[in-house]
Amino acid sequence: MRLVIAKCSVDYEGRLRAHLPLATRLLMVKADGSVLVHSDGGSYKPLNWMSPPAVMRVVEPDEEQAAEGDIELWHVAHQKSDDRLVVHIKEIVHDTEHNLGTDPGLIKDGAEADLQRLLADQIETVGAGYTLIRREYMTAIGPVDILARDANGATVAIELKRNGDIDGVEQLTRYLELLNRDPLLKPVRGIFAAQKIKPQARTLATDRGIDCLVLDYDAMRGVDDVSARLF
Repeated sequence: MRLVIAKCSVDYEGRLRAHLPLATRLLMVKADGSVLVHSDGGSYKPLNWMSPPAVMRVVEPDEEQAAEGDIELWHVAHQKSDDRLVVHIKEIVHDTEHNLGTDPGLIKDGAEADLQRLLADQIETVGAGYTLIRREYMTAIGPVDILARDANGATVAIELKRNGDIDGVEQLTRYLELLNRDPLLKPVRGIFAAQKIKPQARTLATDRGIDCLVLDYDAMRGVDDVSARLF
């Protein structure tokens, strides 16, 4: 990765045109061909960028450009479109390169798959007497996260989300409609489980006879001792 702090202006041409006036900015040139233009504000998002696959050429300024103060120009062209980024470098304040090596990627903790595994292993979290039928119970329209039986032997379909919204309730509704056509499973009731459930989703679930369950992920994985809480 090359990191350049430079006084520059930037012009973008593609689906639209955009211009960044002269200012001191951080320019990032990555090994995958992407080029990103950052300011010292605006959080993580670049002001402008070119995504890979792209090719960058460093060009000497012509007489007119040199008269305007350009010492070099970066021409960045996307290889699969007509998008172009032209960076007019007026002054380079800092220029360094680093070999970051191969990145292992983001390892997500608390994803829906983790919640599903934990809840299947701790099915009693749903209620006393619950037993697991199976995870990822396949239907014609997709897999139900968890299929279980309650203490009375009735079938229960559980849909899991990290953040429960209306779409999740709609998804569970479709599963329930299909499962209740199976004479070996019906009657099947639903439980919508999530770490957080939006009020609109809870209202819709209640209207459709679906129970809601808020999951404490830290407690389920043994990080948080619920018995030691003051509140």
